[in-house]
Amino acid sequence: MRPDARQTKRHPHDDAPDTAAAFRRLTEMPHGPERDALRQELVKAWLPMAERLAGRFRNRGEALDDLRQVAALGLVKAVDRYDPERGSAFESYAVPTVTGEIKRHFRDHMWTLHVPRRVQDLRNRVRFARQELTQTVPGHTPTLAEIAEKAQLSEEDAATGLEALDSFTALSLDAELPGSEDGYALRDAIGGPDPALDVVIDREAVKPRIAALPERERDILYMRFFGDMTQSRIAEQLGISQMHVSRLISRCCDRLRDQVMQDAA
Repeated sequence: MRPDARQTKRHPHDDAPDTAAAFRRLTEMPHGPERDALRQELVKAWLPMAERLAGRFRNRGEALDDLRQVAALGLVKAVDRYDPERGSAFESYAVPTVTGEIKRHFRDHMWTLHVPRRVQDLRNRVRFARQELTQTVPGHTPTLAEIAEKAQLSEEDAATGLEALDSFTALSLDAELPGSEDGYALRDAIGGPDPALDVVIDREAVKPRIAALPERERDILYMRFFGDMTQSRIAEQLGISQMHVSRLISRCCDRLRDQVMQDAA
């Protein structure tokens, strides 16, 4: 009868069973039901350790049950990849494997906005530094300089990490802004398209052509389109007929349009 994979030994962690012999047998066994059963026993034996590691990441925006599932997945990977012939204990290999799987879960699935790996690392260092400073001096909000010194970062990197703290989750556009009393939401603060932008390019394109017009024609266009004067008022001011003003405006506009179109071509 083969020994149980749950045989234990004295260890600082009661969730660290003595499974060295079971792992050696696992590597020697051919694929089949018996090997699968032993593999499952090993995973079950080390599951408390994986759950303990998952507990270190609680209160970071992810449910503990989900973190335990991710940790269990990391544990399965560690069991499948561990090679006892290399001489190191399984726990030494499994802890960074499980921890890495949890961190990868946060990096790949928990960030609402895409943030570079370097910025994520800065965020974590800044977050830990700020927590420690807040606990050291209750009621005092740590300054940027204090956080940078505690995290051993430059103030520029510390500022980047602080900005990344707000990138982990996104605020709904329908969320009411803090301090607003009339239901003013973030969506209300977002600007819309400016219709005037559509004419900027056209205005800049025609500007030198207008400047090249004879003075009287230039004055007529200015009074009509910028002074918002009627053709009859322009005619009265210049002492010419309204029909003449109309022909001059039409001729100038046609000429400017043709010149701009030629320039664009």
